[in-house]
Formats: sequence, C-alpha cells, structure tokens
Amino acid sequence: MLNLNFVPDDYVQSGESRRTNMMCLMLLALVMAALGGSFMTIKVRQRACRARESLINTRMARIQKSIAQFEELQIRRKNMMKTALTTAELIEPVPRSVVLAALTNNLPPGVSLLELNLIQKEPKKAAATAPSSQYKAAQAAPAGETQTGLSREKSLETHIDIGGMAPSDLQVAAYIERLSSSTLLDSVALVESKEYKVEDTTFRQFKLKAMLRNELHLTSDDVDVIRTGAEKSVYRF
Repeated sequence: MLNLNFVPDDYVQSGESRRTNMMCLMLLALVMAALGGSFMTIKVRQRACRARESLINTRMARIQKSIAQFEELQIRRKNMMKTALTTAELIEPVPRSVVLAALTNNLPPGVSLLELNLIQKEPKKAAATAPSSQYKAAQAAPAGETQTGLSREKSLETHIDIGGMAPSDLQVAAYIERLSSSTLLDSVALVESKEYKVEDTTFRQFKLKAMLRNELHLTSDDVDVIRTGAEKSVYRF
C-alpha cells in the first residue's frame, strides 16, 4: 500500500527551518541569560570587593594615623625627658644629698652641722652686663640657645651656707682646710665664729660659706664613694 504525502516539500522545509530557528533563538537566549547572570555576579562581587577594600583602607589609614601619633608622642616623651635631665643637670649639677655627704665626710671629731643652705645665683659680672651687650650676646648665641635659656643656667653659681658647732677654733680651722681640699667645693671662707655655752660646756658656733666648683660632673662611682664615706662617718659621732 502506498503512502501518499500531499504536503508540499517547500512547506515541510520551511517548518523545519522555523523549528531550527526557534531552537537557535532559545539557545541564544539561554546563553545571553547565562552571560547576563555571570556579568551581574561579577559586578556584585566587584562591588563587594571594593567595599571591603575601602573598609580595609579606612582601617589602615586609622592605624597609620594612630602609629604616627604614637611615634610623635614617643618623640615628645624622649625630648621632654632629655630636656628634664638637661635642666636638672644644669640647675642642680650635684644632688643635695651628695653635697651633704661630702660635708659630713670632712667633719673633724667633735664637730657637727646645724645648718645648710644651697642658693643659686647669677655671677656678679653677668648680672652687671649692660642690656646692649646682652642683646649682642643673644645674637651671637647658637641656634636654639638664648641669653635667658641654657646659657644662663650654665652660668649659675651655687653658694653654700654652712652652720655648725665645734669644741674650739682648731676644729673649725681643720674643717675649713678639709673643705678647701675637697673636689666639690671652692672659695671656702669663715663668716662667723662665736662662743656658745650649753650648761657648763663651751662650744664655738661657726658659719662658713663656700661655692660648688664650676663645670663639676661626678660619675656614679664618685657619688657611691662619697655616700659610703658619709655612712661610715656617722658612726664616729
């Protein structure tokens, strides 16, 4: 039995072409959708990375700022410590405890200290300098050092007033001789020596004046020797 097909061949070919075109369009749409989805995913990830990068940059900027502030504070602290140490060394080159220990070490037997005053003064020549010469000196001073700054502190003189009791003038004279040979003191002189009675015992009440030597710098070993000698001298009285 014969199968007769009354549909024209052109119609059959056009139908197959339409189906093929539809399949291609659908595949194209799927590919475009996949590409669009991939593009959107990449954009979202890029935005997330940029936001995270911005957050990290902000944190890094804050950390760098904190580090810079910390370093600045450390530099200021070092400068302040250096200035404080320099000022302390210039204003009081020798600690008062060391001066007292040196005075105690040189006490002859029977002599005791009753009074000790340390006063810093400007030299008389510096105090009498004319304003014009001070202005010239300020102009000639190095950078960072003014007439009223470190140069003035370096020129300060430390005067010492000493008061005490002694059995006789011989001990007073011996004490003056010992202080004059000391490495700390200079210009030791007797100001007053008068008789003083305690019940039936007669003493000599004396007052001395002296000065610390200029540009005096003691090492830690020198300070230890002076203080050790002062501790030992206490047991002699």
